[in-house]
Amino acid sequence: MTVNLFSDTQTRPPEGMRRAMYEAEVGDEQRFADPTVNALQERVAQLLGTEAALFLPSGTMCNAIAFRLHIRPGGDEVLLDRTAHPRVAEAGGPGSISGAQLTLLDGDGGIFTPDQLRAAIHPAGDRYGPRTRLVSVEQTTNMGGGRIWPLQTVRGVVSVAREHGLRAHLDGARLLNAVVATGVPASEWAAGFDTAWIDFTKGLGAPVGACLAASRELIEEAWRYKQMWGGAMRQAGIVAAAGLYALDHHVERLAEDHANARALADGLAEIPGVRLDASRVESNIVIFEVDDAMALTGALYEAGVEVTPLGPQRIRMVTHLDVDRAGCERAVAVVREALAA
Repeated sequence: MTVNLFSDTQTRPPEGMRRAMYEAEVGDEQRFADPTVNALQERVAQLLGTEAALFLPSGTMCNAIAFRLHIRPGGDEVLLDRTAHPRVAEAGGPGSISGAQLTLLDGDGGIFTPDQLRAAIHPAGDRYGPRTRLVSVEQTTNMGGGRIWPLQTVRGVVSVAREHGLRAHLDGARLLNAVVATGVPASEWAAGFDTAWIDFTKGLGAPVGACLAASRELIEEAWRYKQMWGGAMRQAGIVAAAGLYALDHHVERLAEDHANARALADGLAEIPGVRLDASRVESNIVIFEVDDAMALTGALYEAGVEVTPLGPQRIRMVTHLDVDRAGCERAVAVVREALAA
């Protein structure tokens, strides 16, 4: 049996979620006539403490639309961590779609400080450099190793953004992991941001969809980009129902993924040849180093353990609802055997 630690996007909708999708009441979402989509949007807006929300096919589209809402043509700059998703996994979209210049900050595990942000902002009126317009925060960090931004750091970053007249965007692909790990409500994490979103296809286990939240004015404009970029749907309640089911049934259980990730990290850290500080594993992502990541990845796949190589020496494993403790223990055993061989 395969142990799929490639990503938490690998989850398959369980029977209860499939039933909710089958039974969903639907209509034309573009005419605001799909009651299930409407219910999900209202639920997310309430969850994040915003006026409105918009159901979209993917988290990447949430980031793309949010950046376009904030970025003006003519040299606007986004400040974000060097490992953030818009930089490493969106095919150059921010530059191609919005004309955004991405200026990368060197954070610790994907987390930069208010002082780092302040130092990177171009002065107002500087006609030589780009106009610093937007700061983007990824919670939790993905390629940073699932690290959770401290609430005080987030508030400090938002405060610096406001001080300099910048917009602020919260990439909340795994925001609910931070909520479960810290006990801090999603609305507190999102407070002060102009746009924020959550994904249903990561640890929440839905097959499709994410929701962008903001003011009514920004969401009205976001609808235009949703239409322009082919994200508008029809009877989308069938997939929105999976998001509602996930919010009802799969949020608290994220704690299991975190516990499994810590057990996975503790086991890996004991293996000769693995370089990993298990104390830095805070949610459901484990990133470690070995001498030859590609060779180990190949050996793991042959043994039925799927992982993501991040370079010559780095490997990522992500726990989720389709991986139990036994699967994590098997993964550790296979890594031990492969490295010993």
